[in-house]
Amino acid sequence: MSDRTYGAVLDRFEDERAVLLLEADGTTTDELVVPTALLPPEGRHQDARFTVSVRGSDRTEIAYEPAETRRRRESAQRRFDRLSEPLSSDDGGGAGGRDGDEDD
Repeated sequence: MSDRTYGAVLDRFEDERAVLLLEADGTTTDELVVPTALLPPEGRHQDARFTVSVRGSDRTEIAYEPAETRRRRESAQRRFDRLSEPLSSDDGGGAGGRDGDEDD
């Protein structure tokens, strides 16, 4: 893992460790496993978003991003709500103008 700053999401806990998925340009590039105690207490939950700065093999800074965590959670909820709405047969092509393609 090279020296750089990543966006990260807390994927899961394994015993006393947290697994962060590192992202660059919208793609998961690596994972970082750290002791859970290194995470800010308010960010010790699944799907929390962080900025992770890696500098050498012995220095990693992890900053919780509460606004980004909230924004992504709300965006995912809106997508779920949209997908759970029944398709209407009188709107001229299905929900969201998808021409009736229900297999998205």
